[in-house]
Amino acid sequence: MTTHASPATSRTRHDLHDLNYQAFLLLRSLFVVAPIIFGLDKFTNLLVQWDSYLAPWINDLVPGTGAQAMYAVGVVEILAGLAVAVAPRFGSWLVAAWLAGIIVNLLTLSGYYDVALRDFGLLVAALALTRLARTHA
Repeated sequence: MTTHASPATSRTRHDLHDLNYQAFLLLRSLFVVAPIIFGLDKFTNLLVQWDSYLAPWINDLVPGTGAQAMYAVGVVEILAGLAVAVAPRFGSWLVAAWLAGIIVNLLTLSGYYDVALRDFGLLVAALALTRLARTHA
């Protein structure tokens, strides 16, 4: 008796013609590159003055200055990007959780609701990557 694999299981994991795999590659690339770039920028402030995005209540919780807190944030973001590169099943959850924390911070800091909404879109994309990573990573 012979069995035939279904079309979904007969595809290789790295079939560039597979639309799901293409979506996985796009999202994985995004969540490797963006966190690393944003994390590195926490040390240079070329894109923006990052500590201006830190809610006062969080600044009161962390030791040191807001700028020093952003250095720690930068390290976490770089590690999250590397985690997505190496282990997207885990790293995508890390990025999603990190984005949820950023959103909470921004919602409690008046005037940054548009940025919180954009980060919510990124959170949803990170969750989509968690689903695709189950099949393609």
